[in-house]
Amino acid sequence: MTTVYFTLAAIVLYIASDRLLDLLERRAGHRFENRTLIFFGLLLGLSLVTFAMVRRLVGVD
Repeated sequence: MTTVYFTLAAIVLYIASDRLLDLLERRAGHRFENRTLIFFGLLLGLSLVTFAMVRRLVGVD
């Protein structure tokens, strides 16, 4: 069941990172040059926090 939680969290984080990047680009008024790196940074940051919370809630050591 833990694998399912992590997989669902990863899917949600992917979508959230994509939408957040799109929002940032719309606010800036142009596409970012290093879009892939920015997306990676957003996804990495969100996933570290979220996966730590999932681990704590599920009780995985």
